[in-house]
Order: sequence, then structure tokens, then C-alpha cells
Amino acid sequence: MIRAMSTFVAVNERLNGSTLDALVRGGAQAIELFCAKQHFDYTDRVHVKEIGAWFKQNPIVGHSIHSPLYADNEWGRSGQPPINFIDNDKRQRIASMDEIKRAIEVAEVIPFKFMVQHIGVPNEGFDEQKFDHAMTAIEHLRAFAKPLGVTLLLENIPNDVSEPERLVEMIRTSHFSDVGMCFDFGHAHLMNGVVRDFEVMKPYIRSTHVDDNVGDRDSHLWPGEGGVDWKEAMDLLRTAPQAPPLLLEIEGVEGKDTVKAMQKVYELLEGKAVGR
Repeated sequence: MIRAMSTFVAVNERLNGSTLDALVRGGAQAIELFCAKQHFDYTDRVHVKEIGAWFKQNPIVGHSIHSPLYADNEWGRSGQPPINFIDNDKRQRIASMDEIKRAIEVAEVIPFKFMVQHIGVPNEGFDEQKFDHAMTAIEHLRAFAKPLGVTLLLENIPNDVSEPERLVEMIRTSHFSDVGMCFDFGHAHLMNGVVRDFEVMKPYIRSTHVDDNVGDRDSHLWPGEGGVDWKEAMDLLRTAPQAPPLLLEIEGVEGKDTVKAMQKVYELLEGKAVGR
């Protein structure tokens, strides 16, 4: 199982080669770039080329990018609404799509396999119109991404639109055979439970987000610091037909040694996978 890491762990810092070097020392064999302008500014060609140069100089796979959640560089604190292509406001849907496409264009400089995409925002309710907006957006994004060698992955997030059964329905009814899913263990723990949601999504899982929480909020803790049963989770992961990576998506904590924490967690999870 490939060890992978999201740069989300350093999302409040500008991404640079030193950050990526540290993730490699921690054991990462593949990287997910988290698109947030204060961290990895996908609209800044100089910054993109800088990160692209690092990948050219290192034998590390550019596994995926995480689609941006906000268009500003302040996590929405500037007053701009979140990126949401199922928003009721058509202008906001169009602006969201344009921003996501700018992130996909990173693949022209930094080759990567997948783009992980949220549908809606946390706690968003469901209606048929939002489902239709999602179907339209996915169709456009997959068509935009395909020539760049990028596959779209839908992520289970805590809202009614992104329930695993609805994600499956989007793929099946539209015959999007080249769209997959990213299974987030922490989100599943907050939603219907890891086992239930994994089994629904299993045929489509191409990547993961491995993180923990205590069931109260999406806190992105290191595995073992929350309530997820990681022996059970690793047993499930081994049954996924497309062998997704073990991709940590952790909220960074000031003063914590990320390198040592990564090494410890990979050993912990891989040990549980073989029954130790």
C-alpha cells in the first residue's frame, strides 16, 4: 500500500520545497497538493513552477490535488462565499467552476492523477435541483480534466448531497465510468460509520483521506487520537479493488514534529493491516 500525504498539514504556511522534503522524510511516497491560495496558490504561475521544479528533482509521485474550498487567501474570512458549484445563485456556480478549472490547469506543470472534489459545503441540505447542478458540474469538470490526464474523484463530506448513496447514484445514472471517489475515514466516522459508508463506496474508491476525530467535528486528528477503529478500517481498505493509497490528511498543530508523527502513524496503520 503506497504511503501518501496531503500538504493540508501545513495549510497555513506557503508551500515550498522544504515542506515537501519533510513529508518525504516522514515516509510519503506520493503527495496530494491542497489548493488554498495562502498555501499552494494554483493561480500563481511562479509558485506552481517552483513546486513543479521540486517534483522534477525528486522521485515522488504527484498523486492528486484537492480542489479549492475558497477563492481568497483567507479561508473565506474576506467575506467571499465558499466555492460551491451547486449554489442556488447561478453566478456563484459559474465562478466556482472557473476557480476549480484554474486548479486543474496545474496539471500542465505538475502532472497528477486525480483531483479530489467536494460537492456542496458542510451540512448542506439536499434537493433535486442541487443534484442536477452537481451532475452538470461533474460532466463539465471531467471533460475539462481528461485531456490533462486527470480523473475526478468525488469525496464523501458531511452533508446530505454527498451521502455515499447519492455519490454512487451520480456516477451510475450519468454513466460517468471515468469518475471515482475519495473515501474520507474521518467524514465517514461523522456520518454513517466507516464500515457502512466504505461498503457503499468501495467499487469506486481510488484514493483516501486518512484522519481521525472524536465524533463531534471534522478535526483531522492523527489516526489513533480519535474514535475510528483503525484495525477495522485497515481490514476494509485491503478489500478495495483498486488499491488506493494510505493518504494522511491531517490538521497541523504548532510545535508537533510532523516527520516523526508520520513515521509513527504509517507504522501503526501498516501494523494493524497485517494483524500486529
